[in-house]
Amino acid sequence: MPELNQLLVFFATSALLALSPGPDNLFVMAQSVQNGRVAGVLVTLGLSTGLVVHTLAVALGLAALVAASSLAFTLLKFAGAGYLLYLAWKAFRSGGSGEPGEPEPLDRAKLYRRGIIMNLSNPKVSIFFLAFLPQFADPSRGPVVPQLLMLGLLFIAATMLVFGALSFLAGGAGARLRQSEAARKVINRIAGAVFGALALKLVLTER
Repeated sequence: MPELNQLLVFFATSALLALSPGPDNLFVMAQSVQNGRVAGVLVTLGLSTGLVVHTLAVALGLAALVAASSLAFTLLKFAGAGYLLYLAWKAFRSGGSGEPGEPEPLDRAKLYRRGIIMNLSNPKVSIFFLAFLPQFADPSRGPVVPQLLMLGLLFIAATMLVFGALSFLAGGAGARLRQSEAARKVINRIAGAVFGALALKLVLTER
């Protein structure tokens, strides 16, 4: 297994990557502002579940197949973009309805699934894991597959820590803004714009 100092460096690097602006943390913040802290946490759990799948894909060599297949890459990214556009439409359609100060009630399982779909439908995550995780695996210190699984779990832990904090902060800010019907309309419009921008970014993504 990798040395402790190497694992600490990996964990710190993973946390910094989770903090850097990207589709996943923007998605978490948008959901938290629009629907509350619990929504952000549930989406984070869904995203983390998706990362488990990506970790297994790297360990088993499946991520390399996605990276090598133009068709698989294209199908995944358009599926993800379509889902984001659907969420954008839902956000714009919701307007400023609901009781002041309270987000519209959403099914918790649905929020969890949103995170999973968001993560799994982005082929860049698999390719990133394929490039990132092996850099910290050391074949001289034992079998590589268990090392990749450990590294993936550490990355997930760092992501959950950072995204959980973002959910708390963004959800708290959103709770104050949702006191006003006009502000709720603005929140939903901004969330819709964020989802639409993420969809466009995904469509334009190249391998």
